Amino acid sequence: MAALQFQTVTPALPDRARAGVIKTDHGEILTPVFMPVGTAGTVKAVTQQQLLNDVKAQVILGNTYHLYLRPGTRVLQQAGGLHQFNGWPKPILTDSGGFQVFSLSGTRKITEEGVLFQSHIDGSRHLFTPEKVMDIERQIGGDIMMAFDECPPGGSEYKYAKDSMELTHRWLARCFKQFNATQDLYGYSQNLFPIVQGGIHPDLRKASCAYVAEMNATGNAIGGLSVGEPLEKMYEICAQCCEQLPPDKPRYLMGVGTPWNILEGIAMGVDMFDCVMPTRNGRNAMLFTTSGIVNIDNKKWEHDFSVIDEGLDCEVSQYYSKAYLRHLFKSKEYLGLTIASIHNLAFYCWLVKEAREKIMNGTFYSWKSEMLIRLQTRL
Repeated sequence: MAALQFQTVTPALPDRARAGVIKTDHGEILTPVFMPVGTAGTVKAVTQQQLLNDVKAQVILGNTYHLYLRPGTRVLQQAGGLHQFNGWPKPILTDSGGFQVFSLSGTRKITEEGVLFQSHIDGSRHLFTPEKVMDIERQIGGDIMMAFDECPPGGSEYKYAKDSMELTHRWLARCFKQFNATQDLYGYSQNLFPIVQGGIHPDLRKASCAYVAEMNATGNAIGGLSVGEPLEKMYEICAQCCEQLPPDKPRYLMGVGTPWNILEGIAMGVDMFDCVMPTRNGRNAMLFTTSGIVNIDNKKWEHDFSVIDEGLDCEVSQYYSKAYLRHLFKSKEYLGLTIASIHNLAFYCWLVKEAREKIMNGTFYSWKSEMLIRLQTRL
């Protein structure tokens, strides 16, 4: 077993796009990378084989809150961890449940000890503490485990954001203590990433970056963005964090976002991204393509027998026509959800792969300027 390692293959300047390699016991991850979200041990409507062959995903996410409630850690341990349970052979990142706690604001109570919440399934009450979350993530078996944090709302006032950040820091110390006191469970290395918080307040973000950097973790995450704050504030805070976090460790921008958000994040020095948008929007008939945005529900596609996206290296995108996919949506056929989800995920993974190639050949910033216009065009 070897702890996660990160190497940049381009200059690792503080706030500039870079290409790198993350090495885990389940394989290498080429960065920048987009990570499909597999909330309950599955990326919605997509099989693991499709993720490997069509999407070409390198790493997927598992959600601690959902997997803890169902199927539960006992089942996961009996299976040998999430890799064995769902058959995914590559790296897995587990979140901590902090964002789910944030989104359950009506049914949870935050204290120094942790978070008391009600299950959305049956209303049963549960307590997440930093220690318990570390144990749960160990049992799930993620290669990368996220620290337990509080995610404040996007427009939080200074005092709330400061109190929340300080609580997150105290929880982080407890996370590392428990993590260091426990063993990897399934014969491969598990790694703990801390999360920077501090809302939209630059001085709080600076303090949080400094505190997180002191932990000397194998990677660091930027949390609490894309939760309702203005877009320009998100970019401002992200750029600041990239400048202040250690350049020799991967930087993970959590839960962001649109294809153009991702390109801007890469330009600032972010290495890792995740978001439910490609699958959620796909299930609602919105396709991201190499030429722009397609609402496949629109009547204009009824007689369009061209393939979904001839510019994308994905068999599904180059096999089915727009007219057929529109027919599936109009007929409420499940296959439409699968095709759209695979296509959007493949597009996201293609986008970061292209970005990596452009970074390595020195043309990223001019390419990004062109892509930002093209990708936001509604076709």
